[in-house]
Amino acid sequence: MVLSRGAAEVPPMPPHLQLEVTSACNLRCRMCLVRYRPPVNKIEGAMSPELFRRILDALPGLRRLTLQGLGEPLLHPHLIPMLTEAKRHGIEAGFNTNATLLTARRSAELVGLGVDWVHVSLDGATAGTYEAIREGGRFDAVADNLRGLWQAKRAAGTRLPWTRVVFVAMRRNLGELPDVVRLLAGWGVDELRVQNLAHTFEDADGGYAEIRAFTEAESLWNGEDRSRAAEVFAETETVAAEHGVHLRLPGLEERPARRRPGEPGCSWPWEAAYVTSEGVVQPCCMVMGDDRITLGDLRSQSLEEIWAGEPYREFRRRLTGDDPPEVCRGCALYRGTF
Repeated sequence: MVLSRGAAEVPPMPPHLQLEVTSACNLRCRMCLVRYRPPVNKIEGAMSPELFRRILDALPGLRRLTLQGLGEPLLHPHLIPMLTEAKRHGIEAGFNTNATLLTARRSAELVGLGVDWVHVSLDGATAGTYEAIREGGRFDAVADNLRGLWQAKRAAGTRLPWTRVVFVAMRRNLGELPDVVRLLAGWGVDELRVQNLAHTFEDADGGYAEIRAFTEAESLWNGEDRSRAAEVFAETETVAAEHGVHLRLPGLEERPARRRPGEPGCSWPWEAAYVTSEGVVQPCCMVMGDDRITLGDLRSQSLEEIWAGEPYREFRRRLTGDDPPEVCRGCALYRGTF
């Protein structure tokens, strides 16, 4: 995407929005900031229905809505009404989940609503590996719930919600990736999306030391780990082709830093926005932590004011230049390895 200087600073209001409907979670995953912060209960962590409606009203041209942030969306007591409201507005809507709370009743509700997609996190082919990464989760329960969603779709005669499994690749689980494909072949999943760890947190202060250390210990971006990952990815592609599983793999090489004049290193601040459960506006979902960067606050500003405000303008200017914002420099999406 190549943007003129003027367009780069104040684009049209975003067609895609990601809302952190809750900051509460029932798991303590090793690669997630939730693990390294004080626990939040599901009442205080929930986005208010009033804020949700105000955001939707401010974006009549919204086409796609992702109800996902640091927390588990199925903990929100009003998730189904929120999805219903989005669908009533003609918006494509879905969310990411750890699937521990994706009961048969909830799956039937999602299918009945016509929710467009559900992305499920599954980072291992065995209980030992999965449960060591997603602390508090039970592998067998997630497997049962994934199959239950497929059964609900079959019973209703629909392909929605489109279902993706997301596997975060790291040293400790890489070897199980081909077996994950073999499992999913019988679970009615539409796609397996493999991701690298999202961020190095190299820009962050001491409060991020633990998650930064975990990322450094587990990432596949360097030397022998990258070579091993390439071998496993090649095997996984073969297994996926044999079993008819649609597979998306991440890059293992950073993309060239050189770009055409005016071309941003990332399209997020032109096409989408991220809002925390409290109404803080951030550039994207990869930031993790509203103490790292804030572009505005819906408790005191309108979304339109924030979108056209100087913090957003400056953020976009830096992304089109050679001095990107500090929070972007360690981001796997910005570096082309996500």
